Formats: sequence, structure tokens, C-alpha cells
Amino acid sequence: MIELKDITKTYHMGTQSLTVLKGISLEINQGEYVAIVGPSGSGKSTLMNIIGCLDTLDTGSYSLEGTDVSAMSDDDLARVRSRHIGFVFQQFNLLARTPAIKQVALPLMYQGVGRAERTERAEAMLKKVGLGDRMHHKPDELSGGQQQRVAIARALVVNPSLILADEPTGNLDSSSGAEILALFDNLHDQGITIVTVTHSNEVAEHTRRTVLLRDGLVTSDKRHNGVGNGNSHSNGTGKTTSVQAAQPAAVGE
Repeated sequence: MIELKDITKTYHMGTQSLTVLKGISLEINQGEYVAIVGPSGSGKSTLMNIIGCLDTLDTGSYSLEGTDVSAMSDDDLARVRSRHIGFVFQQFNLLARTPAIKQVALPLMYQGVGRAERTERAEAMLKKVGLGDRMHHKPDELSGGQQQRVAIARALVVNPSLILADEPTGNLDSSSGAEILALFDNLHDQGITIVTVTHSNEVAEHTRRTVLLRDGLVTSDKRHNGVGNGNSHSNGTGKTTSVQAAQPAAVGE
């Protein structure tokens, strides 16, 4: 699903240059649940931005669902993001005065989906994340964990092939964080591909594979069972097989 080959990225600041990624090669299969971890400055956030088509690589190639997105225009990358990738951020990024149902429906409006269908799909997704009784509440009427559930519902409503989560429990107390990790376990059990960037060992332990970055390079890539009861398992060849949900549309459709 995700295939990165020899990815490099350098940022230029005046006369100074900083190479953040130094030749990253990584494959992530459909249905995997992966944590990208590493110390500050390791390049993990830059790597997530490239995977999420929020930033572009300097050299190398990036294929998403068999389509090379390395040289796509900004408009094409925006279409890939809106139709194939769901984002979950540490800060929730919710609109202060907007009820949950409208927050979740917003990505569908950008896609040109009609109002009735937007509302129906947003309602269904909020019920899926356990917020069927909070649809018309605004962010200041919700707990931190409930706000993150709204953000996850918003990410899922476009039926993405990939969920990217950046420190998804970073602003939550331990109880709310555990609820979000349990929700991610459930989504993974349904065959959704999840890649999370985190400093947290607890978050990484919930995944089924941990990729360690240090100084812009992959220094470790280990598969494990995770805390939850996911349905991914090693087939002994280094690849991961999964019970998959219905396949999403290919990139570019």
C-alpha cells in the first residue's frame, strides 16, 4: 500500500541546510497498524508529512496504493489527501462554535457531497465512535477524549484507505487515552490501515509493528502482537497478512 524508496528531505534556511531524512525505505501493507517512533529531531514528523502528502520529498520515490505520488502537483496531492487519507492530530483541530455533526460532515462538503448524504454519513460515523448522543454538542461541551473521537470520526467519514495519527493521545488523560487506543484497536480489527507517530511507549505497544527512526534513518523495524486482539500476523516471510475490509478506491480515482 505504502512504498517509500530512498527518501531524502533537506530544509534550507538562509545559508544553512538541514537534511532530515537520509534515505528512508519502508513498505507498509494494507491493514497494518504501525507506530513510527524516535527522539525529537529523528525525522518522524517529516516522514509522516510526506506519507500524508502534506510535504514533498527531494529524492527517491513514494507510491501509495500502486500510484506514484512523488511528482504530483499540489492540486493532485490535495485530492489524494481529501479522498484517501484521514488525519488525527494531537490538538484535535475542531472548530470552536461548530457542533460535532457539522465538524464530521465538513470533509464531505469539500468533496461536493449533498447535504442529506453528508448528514447521514456523519451521523453514522459518530455512532461508530460512540458519540451517537453527542452529535449536536460543541467542543467546549465535550471532554478531551470525546473531542478526539469527533476528530477520528471526521477522519473516517471519507472512507480513507489510510489513517495517519500524530500523537493521538498526547493531550488526553490516561483514561481518555486508553479509550482512544481501544478505538484504534477496533478500527484496525476492521482492516483499516493506521500509521501513528508517537513518543509514547504505551501507544507504540498497542500497534502491531514499530519502526524506529534516529537521525533520519530507520534503525529498527519490528513486528509484534500489540496489546489489542488485532487480526494481523506475520506469515514468516517478513510480510504481514491481514483480514481486510472492503478495498477503497485507487488513488487518482
